[in-house]
Amino acid sequence: MLSRLFAAAALASSAPAAIAAPTYIHAGRLIAVPGKAVSGPSTIIVDNGRILEVRDGHIPAPAGATAIELGDKTVLPGLIDSHVHLTSDKAGIEGQLEDVSKGVADHAYEAAVNARKTLAAGFTTVRNLGDSDGVTLALRDAIAAGKLPGPRILDAAMPISATAGHMDPTLGYREELHAALDTHHNTCNGADDCRRAVREQVARGADVIKFASTGGVNSRIGAGLGKQLFDDEARAIVETAHMYGKKVAAHAHGDDGIALALRAGVDSIEHGTLMEKDTIALFRKTGAWYVPTLSTVNGYKERLAKNPEAYTGEVRRKIEWRIGITGKALEDAVPAGVKIAFGTDAGVSLHGRNADEFELMVAHGMTPATAIQAATVNAAELLGLRDEVGSLEPGKRADLIAVSGDPLKDVTVLKRVEFVMKDGRVEKDAP
Repeated sequence: MLSRLFAAAALASSAPAAIAAPTYIHAGRLIAVPGKAVSGPSTIIVDNGRILEVRDGHIPAPAGATAIELGDKTVLPGLIDSHVHLTSDKAGIEGQLEDVSKGVADHAYEAAVNARKTLAAGFTTVRNLGDSDGVTLALRDAIAAGKLPGPRILDAAMPISATAGHMDPTLGYREELHAALDTHHNTCNGADDCRRAVREQVARGADVIKFASTGGVNSRIGAGLGKQLFDDEARAIVETAHMYGKKVAAHAHGDDGIALALRAGVDSIEHGTLMEKDTIALFRKTGAWYVPTLSTVNGYKERLAKNPEAYTGEVRRKIEWRIGITGKALEDAVPAGVKIAFGTDAGVSLHGRNADEFELMVAHGMTPATAIQAATVNAAELLGLRDEVGSLEPGKRADLIAVSGDPLKDVTVLKRVEFVMKDGRVEKDAP
């Protein structure tokens, strides 16, 4: 509850200027609250960036109001991606070279371009889970102030890691470069030091805290995918973040590190590639969310198709393992009743292709309806924004998209979003 209030307050204080007159949006079909009944022809009345009313039928726009005719298109809430990295979609050897050849200004422009791609794809809110330069913290504020187009951003600043852990920025580089790379001191060793690391990210303006409880597929070190923190370190991170009203996301692949993070009280598990039955039961016990990020495999496959040497050594071996096992944990989590929120890890996969995740979610045990819920009402709950976004109801932000066809029958139509509105502003107009 506390983190939801913090997030809502931040949005309220930094929303763009309102539109001057009411807008009447005519939809052919309406999925106002995913998971509930679908309506036929409907009118969404928007004013001051928020939804005033949702009414059956096409209500004529009065004099002075704007009418948006979406014909027979299906309208649904703006989509939410709970796991992106906006600063780049480079990876492997190419990504490592970019780390030392491009500066903050380069990353800032690339992040702005990727934000625009993401918004055009129908994703009006994202949770950016880490960047080293503070670029997305600044981009978050610029978008909120109406200076640049892009999705609403909740940002994690620099993810926290044990030394030699997955998010240690010095991995794979010569020792004389380490001081230049470790600029925000995100690594920690021991509970007290991990508290310090959390406080540093809070001081930088982080909306959410992310840490790695296990190794990572792209870690340039042969340390595997098991846990890389002790229980007291994970608890210190979570307790400190919660003390500041921040939710906590844990990068975790191995079952032992997933269980460790859940016991520590995290709000979400990112990736969750290997999960035993006892660990799945912990999700139900703790109420944590699972963010599967299946789209990473698309990024891996596409890069390897272009360049078989895009990844080398230990990273290549982990990628081949990840491609083979992706989706298995989701197949077990769905029937067990684990709460699932949509997230892609865009940056590993390509920005603007976020909706590819829907097809993979359905292939591994979800229905189109539950996948859409994961990217709307569920993700809004995870991010602490359920009173602001995730459904089309009076009082909520006017974030909505339109597609041709029925996404409840064919979820792939969400790859072709034709109309996007965010905060009552048309960001992409239907042809």
